[in-house]
Formats: sequence, C-alpha cells, structure tokens
Amino acid sequence: MNIAKFMLINDQSVRIGIIEGETIALLKSTFKGRETTISDVLHDGDPAGFATDSIDRSAAKLSLAEVRLLAPLDLQEVWGAGVTYERSKTARQEESEQGGSFYDLVYTADRPELFFKATPSRVVGPGGGVRVRRDTKWSVPEPELTLVLSPRLDLVGFTIGNDMSARDIEGRNPLYLPQAKVYAECCGIGPWITLAQGARPMESTTIDLTIERGGAVVARDATSLTKMRRSFNELIDWLGRDNVFPAGVLLMTGTGIVPADDFSLEGGDLISIAIDGIGVLRQTVVRGE
Repeated sequence: MNIAKFMLINDQSVRIGIIEGETIALLKSTFKGRETTISDVLHDGDPAGFATDSIDRSAAKLSLAEVRLLAPLDLQEVWGAGVTYERSKTARQEESEQGGSFYDLVYTADRPELFFKATPSRVVGPGGGVRVRRDTKWSVPEPELTLVLSPRLDLVGFTIGNDMSARDIEGRNPLYLPQAKVYAECCGIGPWITLAQGARPMESTTIDLTIERGGAVVARDATSLTKMRRSFNELIDWLGRDNVFPAGVLLMTGTGIVPADDFSLEGGDLISIAIDGIGVLRQTVVRGE
C-alpha cells in the first residue's frame, strides 16, 4: 500500500490518500478533531488498517493530475547512513585529499557512519527543485532507499531519497561533511511511502538513477540492495542508541551509485530515481539562491 501526502490543485488544501494506480483514494480530512496527517497513518500500530478504515467513502477518487505530490513527511527528521556500499567507500577514498583511510575503517567497523541530513524545511518533494550549493564545483545526487520509522523506531515503510552531496567540499576534509550534505533544499524525498506491511522484501531490490540534461541522458547507473554491507535492523539499532525521535524519523541507507568523477550536476538537470516496489522520484536541479 502506497500512502501519499499531496495538495489539491483546485483549492490548495493538503490531504492524505492511498495511491491506486493513477488515482488516489482520499482519507478522511480530520482525525480526532484536527487535520489528518501522514504521521497519523505511520505511527498507528496498524498503518495499513488505519489507512483502510480512514478512507473517505463519500469522496470520489482523484486522478494524479488533480494533485501536487508533496514530500511524504510531517515533522520527521531525515538522517543518513554512509559507506554502506563498497562503491561509496571507494568513491569517497578517491575524492578525499587527506582522510581516505577513514572510509575504509568505517566500512569494516562495527559502528556505522550515521549523520543528520535534513529538517523538514530542507526537504524537497516530487517534482521540486533540489539545489546545488553555490560554493561547490562537484555536486552529485545520491539515490538511496529510505526507511520510514515510527517514534518507537518500528520500520513502518519505505520511500526514495536523494542525498545531494558536494563531493569536493567533503573531499577537502571529512570534517566538512555537514557542509557538503546539509543546506537549503539538500534532500529529496518521495514520491510516497510504501508501507512495510504486505510489501515485498526490499533487501534484494534494485535502484536505478538517470540524469537528463537538455533532453539527453548524461548519466545512468543501477545497483542492488544485495550489495549493502549492513542490514536495516543494524542501522536502525545504531540510530536509536541514546537518541529519541518523538516525531519519527526517515533514515537514508547509503548509496551504491556514484557518477563518474568528471560529472557534476548543472541547473536544469532532471534526476530520476527508480526503486522496484516503490516508484520513481523525479526532481530538477537548481543552482544559486
């Protein structure tokens, strides 16, 4: 089951619904006397049952053309996991001027690399513009399966993440990672959340990245989650150590796709990230203010 957050084009109201092919079944607009949120679904003990019971039977289904999909989160933070694929480890060693050996050590260590990525205000939804920092000359997207976790850190769903990264800034010094990763419009999430209940096993699925410029494909690659060194449960366990997430949290699980070293994003590029069993997240690239 795919749960979406969207804005109705005709009246600009924000609603929650269930994706059914090219249509959306609306959930009731209110819950416990207030506006229904996507967190109401995700944080319930039975998200799929809650969504089914909350369908507004009096409302006609909408077509996707009648809505603008929004990033499927409310107040959740977004965190990232790094160096979970060998390809990522190799790329970060190659780009690093001083700290290449650190990436090899963290790849084999018990403790994973986990870092804060974005507040909701820094997240861009489907069709939006993810941004390249003004002070970078080498910026790339990082397509990642993203885990959706409840405040209890239960795995309740999956979505697609784009961890925009300035490779030259991080490569200059690993301590610059927060600046390479965290800035306005630095994170893409969407197009919706595929609930874990009833979902096919994600551990063996594939991730595809396509980047178009002026209508032509300038970069394309794919990877499989079978190449991840760490399990979902392992990453969740480490994330929850001495940390609390009262609004829930989204955890990007790392990338196994790194464009060639001579590639950098430009304004106007179209990024498409497809993950089997979820869908496709499409976003454009903007530069500057």
